[in-house]
Amino acid sequence: MSITKISLALATVSVFAVTACEPLQDPNNPNRQTQTGALAGAVVGGLIGASTGGDDTQARRRGAILGAAVGAGGGALIGRQLDQQEAELRQQMGNNVGIVNNGSQLIVTLPEDILFATDSTALTGNLQNDLRNLAASLNRYPDTTVNVVGHTDSDGSAAYNLDLSQRRAQAVANVLVQSGVAQFRIRAIGRGEDQPIASNLTAAGKAQNRRVEIIITPNS
Repeated sequence: MSITKISLALATVSVFAVTACEPLQDPNNPNRQTQTGALAGAVVGGLIGASTGGDDTQARRRGAILGAAVGAGGGALIGRQLDQQEAELRQQMGNNVGIVNNGSQLIVTLPEDILFATDSTALTGNLQNDLRNLAASLNRYPDTTVNVVGHTDSDGSAAYNLDLSQRRAQAVANVLVQSGVAQFRIRAIGRGEDQPIASNLTAAGKAQNRRVEIIITPNS
């Protein structure tokens, strides 16, 4: 796409950015991700729309406007879905469960110390209700893909930790499937010790690194 087309598309969608910027800066805004999705969709849609007009300036302008409008609608729909599902999960899941909404995915983090006994892949009963609540939520929002990702600390060999994280991720995935989530939507992945979120030099840091993340991504 030429610089002229890009400039036209960006100028077309700038009105979306000006309108959306102030609400997006408010961390307490419950519709923040809806608006973020709308803005991102408008930008992408505007760029695509502008590219369809060839060398006709008016056609490019019309394409950019239409593309921005369509993209904003699609982005807002995804953002709204994530906002709604996040709000529901925060009401239903326990205080030990972390939930992050980054605008394109929901990341639900379960501490492995509560899910599993040391060196075990057998789920304890403490978070069974949370997993069932999560499965019910996934069934209410069926147009998503779910990655269940296991992580460990750095104790033990890297090969052992990778295998343990894979088996633990699969154990969580199995509970979701047994609770009614379609198996084709779920993938279990082991990351072992490769993606720490805290230092492995302290007991507290190791506890944070031992986790299972359930990443919910709307299908575009």
